[in-house]
Amino acid sequence: MNAPDFPDVTRRGFLAGAGALVVSFTIPVHAQEAANPAPAPAKPLALPGSLADTPLLDAWIRIDADGSITVFTGKAELGQGTKTSLRQIAAEELEIEPAAIRLITADTALTPDEGYTAGSQTIQNSGTAIRYASAQVRQILVAKASEKLGVPVEQLKAQAGKVVGPGGVVVGYGALVAVDFLHVNAAADTWLKAPETYHAIGKPFARVDIPAKVTGGEAFVQDMRLPGMVHARVVRPPSYAAKLTGFNEVAVKAMPGVVAMVHDGDFLAVVARQEFQAVKAMRALAMTATWQEQAALPDQDQIPAFLEKSVAKVGIVTSVGADTMPGARTIEAQFTRAYQMHGSIGPSSAVAIVDNGLTTVWTHTQGVYPDRKAIAQMLDVPPEKVRCIHAEGSGCYGHNGADDAAADAALIAQALPGTPVRVQWMRDQEHLWEPYGPAMLTRTSATLDDKGSIVSWHYDLWSNNHGTRPGSAGSLIAGRLMAKHFAPDPAKLQISPLGNGDRNAIPLYDVPNQRVNWHFVADMPVRVSALRGLGAYCNVFSIESFMDELALAANADRVEYRLRHLNDARARKVIEVAAEKFGWSNDPMPEGRGRGFAFAKYKNHAAYLAIALEADVDRDSGAIAISHVVCAVDCGEAVAPDSIVNQTEGGILQSLSWTLYEAVHFDDTRILSADWSAYPILRFSAVPDSLEVHVVDNPGSPYLGVAEAAQGPTAGAIANAFRHATGKRIHDLPYTRERVKAVLGV
Repeated sequence: MNAPDFPDVTRRGFLAGAGALVVSFTIPVHAQEAANPAPAPAKPLALPGSLADTPLLDAWIRIDADGSITVFTGKAELGQGTKTSLRQIAAEELEIEPAAIRLITADTALTPDEGYTAGSQTIQNSGTAIRYASAQVRQILVAKASEKLGVPVEQLKAQAGKVVGPGGVVVGYGALVAVDFLHVNAAADTWLKAPETYHAIGKPFARVDIPAKVTGGEAFVQDMRLPGMVHARVVRPPSYAAKLTGFNEVAVKAMPGVVAMVHDGDFLAVVARQEFQAVKAMRALAMTATWQEQAALPDQDQIPAFLEKSVAKVGIVTSVGADTMPGARTIEAQFTRAYQMHGSIGPSSAVAIVDNGLTTVWTHTQGVYPDRKAIAQMLDVPPEKVRCIHAEGSGCYGHNGADDAAADAALIAQALPGTPVRVQWMRDQEHLWEPYGPAMLTRTSATLDDKGSIVSWHYDLWSNNHGTRPGSAGSLIAGRLMAKHFAPDPAKLQISPLGNGDRNAIPLYDVPNQRVNWHFVADMPVRVSALRGLGAYCNVFSIESFMDELALAANADRVEYRLRHLNDARARKVIEVAAEKFGWSNDPMPEGRGRGFAFAKYKNHAAYLAIALEADVDRDSGAIAISHVVCAVDCGEAVAPDSIVNQTEGGILQSLSWTLYEAVHFDDTRILSADWSAYPILRFSAVPDSLEVHVVDNPGSPYLGVAEAAQGPTAGAIANAFRHATGKRIHDLPYTRERVKAVLGV
């Protein structure tokens, strides 16, 4: 992959390019093009999506004098199809084809600061902003065409990059832009197209990021090769607390191709002209390095006890109704989740160059602006002296090693000004040093009335906040290892609508008396951060496992029992669709086979998702095989149905892997899960025989994030299918063969 040759480009310079004018303005009501004008709002409206933070239209849309259109997003393509779906959204309102749009993704020199690409919020926030900005641009272009052609607005329409009118009169977009329309805020009351007029939203379009990925093309930052580029490898400590006591610098510097060594405190790296020269030099350097280690990790078999004794504070997530209620029966349960890793198929990588005092980094980080801030602090330079450009990574979601690889490259590049430096992690480095998904403990208690309905619900969770992203330099491995030693940011209990450790801890079910408490663990013994879904994976697993137990206690059908406790019409709809498409029933099944069902609304304000599946349990081997899966998902208006299906399928398979296989292992000093043999994941042979995803579309409704909606419900459905097949409940994740046999008494 050849990186763009513009390390000194700024947004101001880019927008001021020759012949390029950015359309940005507030549109007067009388100039708006709409078939059915909406009534004037009674009070000012808030700007939707990311427009609230970046209201200027020139942050989102650029039209050149030749009519070409560029759209900007602060979000990154992580394999979720962003580069395609955002084009569809913009193309819809601009009345052009998606292929005609040039999309620029996260770049601190060019795009809006939209924080992290996380939490399934790209379409919700960036897509909404781009849609409203695009609609406003289209409407003003029609108004400008009216002035230019002397034709009333109501007789004009935008079409294929032009404004057309009666008698064949036409004017292209490029002829209508004017420099005096720059830098004006968006209007909150912009009118959008009606769903029945769509030509791009909801239609199938081939994803633009796929061809290079499936043909061996230059698709990822790992593929990037720049002229004169050198290759770097880092030597990591053997454990978190290890201190470097010595190494043989002379011998390694004399190796073929070695051009530099970087040593700063406990940070150690080697640079060579060719990649394998760097690998050999790294191995030689690692062999000569000596470290002082200390035992600092708890017993991994006693993590629940560790979490209970490590509580720093208790936060009330929700408190509704009475604390206790009398009833016919009270049921209790405890659930746990092990530490789990991202396990990115492609180990992290980054490329950096220092040129004229500017450090430019190509990185697969999920947040170019936060990463820039952390790297600038680490290098002791102002943020404007660092530019972070997103480049897709081979394996990137959640907070994996991307930010750390970027920091490695930036630090090493300081030793070789003017020379591009590529850092590539090794497999064991990715496994041992990435931030893991945190272990969790949950306890739940519910009281049922004499009809089996829930009258009281208590839920307690033990967890950290699931986020240690940059941040500051202390969130970067390089920052922690440098002699200056940047300390991690202090962890804080943060209860918010988005949730983190407490995400989805409040059940969507209608229960009149609820208590949810978060027993906050400030510091984890191993490095942790955001793994897809954050606390939602364990919380939904726990809640949905428990809902099945309550249904059994009430002698009720498990789907009907959920519907009994739900008034939300959209929630009921996805449950009904999933159950119908699956063919849900209470008919007897062969021995060792069971049906499972689960539901959640991600974060309680994103996508609704229900899932039904069949599982076969082999008592002798402890193996669980998932044979048939049916899912229904409602994420609001479906921009790209194929991408919704792909994302949901991927989430189901990922959760299946987490739930059946994945757990990080460690002793009292070191992480032990250094490779795929020590950290097994889902194999192709274990993929379900059939997997159906049914999209419940709601045209015209707000976008809801979908990418992380499946993880929690899938775990719950697997747990419930196992319970149905065996009559036994496993309360601890993952459902390994050893754990299955132990529970079944084999």
